[in-house]
Amino acid sequence: MTARTLAVEDNPELLGCLPDGDHTFAWVREGEGLVGWGEVARVELTGPDHFSAAARWWELTRAALDIDDAVGVPGTGPIAFASFAFDGRAATSVVVVPRVLVGRRAGRSWITVLDAADHPAPPISAPAAIPQAPSDVHYSEGSRSAVQWQAAVAEAVRRISNGDLDKVVLARDLVATASAAVDQRYLLRELAGHYPSCWTFAVDGLVGATPELLIRRTGSQVVSRVLAGTVNRLGDDVADGALADALLDSDKDLAEHRIAVRSVAAALADHCDELDVQASPRILRLPNVQHLATDVSGRLGDNATVLDLARSLHPTAAVCGTPTDVALDLIRELEGMDRGRYAGPVGWLGADGDGELGIALRCAEVAGRRVRLFAGCGIVAGSDPMSELAEAQAKFVPIRDALGV
Repeated sequence: MTARTLAVEDNPELLGCLPDGDHTFAWVREGEGLVGWGEVARVELTGPDHFSAAARWWELTRAALDIDDAVGVPGTGPIAFASFAFDGRAATSVVVVPRVLVGRRAGRSWITVLDAADHPAPPISAPAAIPQAPSDVHYSEGSRSAVQWQAAVAEAVRRISNGDLDKVVLARDLVATASAAVDQRYLLRELAGHYPSCWTFAVDGLVGATPELLIRRTGSQVVSRVLAGTVNRLGDDVADGALADALLDSDKDLAEHRIAVRSVAAALADHCDELDVQASPRILRLPNVQHLATDVSGRLGDNATVLDLARSLHPTAAVCGTPTDVALDLIRELEGMDRGRYAGPVGWLGADGDGELGIALRCAEVAGRRVRLFAGCGIVAGSDPMSELAEAQAKFVPIRDALGV
């Protein structure tokens, strides 16, 4: 099989290229990125070594391809979309190679097709059917009621106060049911339109818009964006500015943020000759919430691929806690649910070891009429269960808005 990449003269609207169907993939931010459809290869993985197993499978898969790349920028050539379980011992990870891929970067667009060597590239055209909004959406409790989840938060605070750990991230879910199968393309368009600075993604039914970049590898350069510490937005510039200032002065939130940044910097230091950590966090403003954000960048001193780096990083303190093993055990004890691929790495893998993987946040599992939403909060000493519940509710907003309710 040949993977042929050709330049595209026009700059198509990426999400507008996706045809109807379940086998659609996306990784788009501010109009650039990748979308794909069809499926020529796929692997599903479980167990604690799912990153290593995925790396071996991807190496064998791309080695079997004849690559003809006339564009030669990050994201061209054969690409795999990946979505990893938060906990490899409890859920399944998936890596898929699409048959057709359309990409855009820095004003250049291309199409990659995996097919027989003499098969021409298909034209890029808008789908005939326009994605329709979900209708008659009804919500029901997930694995834990609000009261039960607040009790879990209170227990986590007690464990932290006893010195068992420094931080744990507890997630909760919410179930939405529509009258007909939900079109993932509609959700993608809504999310990309309202959250353009986030990475809007779709991989094997997991759809979302994450503000958090776990790792980007471009040659020897690597970047990670750490988010930890959150306040809501009120829709008033003055009030939101006051909330942002309070967040920057919050000892609780700054301590939580430092824990998350340290975990990422320590993991990348094992691979990098040079590492740059921003001296102090900044405010990242999204339409629904504001986060403390810090970028960590470096230059690789080894040949680590994006998957190697993800294996070293995941799970970060931002989505699990610290110490990692203690926090992970407490999550299994208190959450009362299977996170699946929520809070796991999601994004794309290139044939040369490059790629981008975000953390699957502000997302939902879409399966026919059923949509399972996720939200999580970092719990530290001083966390208040009622405030954490309000934060989780705010983090459901992107998917709820995309569903129209």
